[in-house]
Amino acid sequence: MILRPLAGLVVFFAHTGRSPLLPVEDLGFIAAFCTTIAFIPQLVRVVRRRSAKDVSLPTFLLFSIGVSLWLIYGIDIGSRPVIASNSITLLLSLSILFLKLRYDREATDELKPGAKELKP
Repeated sequence: MILRPLAGLVVFFAHTGRSPLLPVEDLGFIAAFCTTIAFIPQLVRVVRRRSAKDVSLPTFLLFSIGVSLWLIYGIDIGSRPVIASNSITLLLSLSILFLKLRYDREATDELKPGAKELKP
């Protein structure tokens, strides 16, 4: 069963504070790479369709603010994986936000109090 070795790795990591397989910064870069490239398909979809109606403006605004704060935090602590991933993620997120506002004329309606689900 795969869970037993995985559980052993988790216990080792929790006990020692380091990964038995990779240096912790390498693990950070791998995690950062995975979470950062996750936005590329959304950006490609918006560009190809020239539509961002399926993108939530409030969600991406809050997400962009959060990523900005993570970037500031990464700079403050000097963490290269945090700085690199959040710089790229912020660029992708802001690109999606820009296209949302450019392609979706009613996008700002989502920010109004009591906004209802927009009809397709």
